[in-house]
Amino acid sequence: MNWIEKLYRTYENCKAHIGDSNDEVPLLPVCHTTQKAHITVVIDGKGNFCRAYVVPKSESRTIIPATEESAGRTSGTTPHPLCDKLQYVASDYLKFGGDKESCYEMYFALLEKWFNADKNHPKLKAIYEYVKKGQLISDLVKAGILHTTISNDKTVLINQWEDEDNVPEIFKLLSGGFDNKGKSKPCQADSFVRWSVEIPGDPQADVWSDKSLWESWQSYYGNRNPAKGLCYVTGTENTLADQHPAKLRNDGDKAKLISSNDNSGFTFRGRFTTSDDACGVGFEVTQKAHSALRWLIARQGRRDGDQAIVAWAVSGIKVPDLLADTYSLVFGGDQESASKGTGYTAQEVGVAFSKLIAGYSAKLGSTEDIVVMGLDSATPGRMAITFYRELTGSELLKRVRTWHEGCSWLQRFGKDKVFVGAPAPRDIAETAYGRRLDEKLRKATIERLLPCIVDGEPIQRDIVESCVRRASSRNGIEPWEWEKALGIACALFRNLNEKEGYGMALDESRKTRDYLYGRLLALADSLEQWALNKAGENRQTNAARLMQRFADHPFSTWRTIELSLAPYKARLGGQSQKRQALIDKVHSMFDPPDDYTSDKKLSGEFLLGYHCQRENLKPKKDDTADIDADEE
Repeated sequence: MNWIEKLYRTYENCKAHIGDSNDEVPLLPVCHTTQKAHITVVIDGKGNFCRAYVVPKSESRTIIPATEESAGRTSGTTPHPLCDKLQYVASDYLKFGGDKESCYEMYFALLEKWFNADKNHPKLKAIYEYVKKGQLISDLVKAGILHTTISNDKTVLINQWEDEDNVPEIFKLLSGGFDNKGKSKPCQADSFVRWSVEIPGDPQADVWSDKSLWESWQSYYGNRNPAKGLCYVTGTENTLADQHPAKLRNDGDKAKLISSNDNSGFTFRGRFTTSDDACGVGFEVTQKAHSALRWLIARQGRRDGDQAIVAWAVSGIKVPDLLADTYSLVFGGDQESASKGTGYTAQEVGVAFSKLIAGYSAKLGSTEDIVVMGLDSATPGRMAITFYRELTGSELLKRVRTWHEGCSWLQRFGKDKVFVGAPAPRDIAETAYGRRLDEKLRKATIERLLPCIVDGEPIQRDIVESCVRRASSRNGIEPWEWEKALGIACALFRNLNEKEGYGMALDESRKTRDYLYGRLLALADSLEQWALNKAGENRQTNAARLMQRFADHPFSTWRTIELSLAPYKARLGGQSQKRQALIDKVHSMFDPPDDYTSDKKLSGEFLLGYHCQRENLKPKKDDTADIDADEE
């Protein structure tokens, strides 16, 4: 139960963020959840209707009181106690043609019990008095928020607005009709209503921001059940939770980490009499822990489909994003911040990265509790923890530094994103298996790479080999995509073979066969590209076109490439002598000579030699010059 205890402590340490309007997904008070509201109804302190307005999408997220059952409802008719859909809060729902079961009686009974327990709260009293009148939809129609038509001599709500001109605001949110799969879309009768109570002298009219109303519901609902049991998280006698919250990854997420509602399949038969025998979790503990997890995922987690990965400090201090590339981690994706430096050099990024780690180290300290958690769900209703690690602050920062320095290489992710550093796991997955890879394969690859970052484990060889094969083939791939694949493949191969001590600069003393063949390919590619530029031709070089074949059969393919250079050497004349001399020099470095004549397949090392030689040939005054720049 470590994970839930860590989340519970995180909530307690971050109480200052409860209900913070600056958070897209706020840290919730106990016994509360969030819903997307469509209509705000404004009433006065005596329960009289004042006005109403349609809520813009950007402001629709609303904190509302909830019961255990209503917070996790996926179907059925369990009401929220204060704010809910028209089906629940409007007694005249059926009168205006509502096509679902009216749940007003259940809603009002719950509201009345709360009101009777706290009759002194003015906002609760005003809402109770207004709802009791039973004229909500009538008032919304009169205010022009909802729209009606006559059907069979009855005034009913319109399900779908037919006229494409002058569409009312409510229909822009709830269009009605059917989607491409034939499933009915929500219409205005499905509107979710929230309240605002204007009381003289009270500046906080909105009930979803009123902390006194939060506390009123917590006090009432938290004391409803006198039965207590042993909470396995705190080790104390507390009111136990009957159900556990959902909506962890998004507002529509129905999957739960803890669920024990199987009363028909009896998955615990023969082992336990009731679910509490297996594990008891306090009501307040599970509310706080799940709220903290939801908040952390939205605030600093990474989501990929159903997969969510989040790292956090129990104290609430921000930690580095484990799944970001070096550029995004250092500059936050801010191109302007990056361009203010000396360029995209290893020195610039290295200094900025060191400052970043030093800043985190000063805030986190060496003993700060850090948790890394991965979540995923195979079915809509059940979620699993797929990855879990607990580290200290110093351990995490050491491993982040090791990953970004060990995988450091020149990366070209587009014209405006060129940097020296490590790629992100998502980019690695797309390089290894293609941009259109299956979602399950991408998630599985990211999960496999996570221990390489968090635990310092070696990168899996099959992923490295896939990236090398991708970077070795320039045919059928966009130039920018190949440049990206080349940088990622070099970074991973260098990391996997760190004992070899590969540098990012050209090593002219290295005499390994694969490295030298990579240099030869870069020299041939550069010479031919130079000649093509002189002639104004825009096509792929023979070295680029035969790169995959060269990786598989270097000696026989090199003969073809070298013979094809003859007309380009003639076109350049004396200008090519220096480049030809460099090719001859690399030829002479093969030792023993059998290395040169061997047609054995090349390893990823040839990409390092190719990339380093290519970068070395570029004009030193412009680190970001294109490969086809006129040289010499």
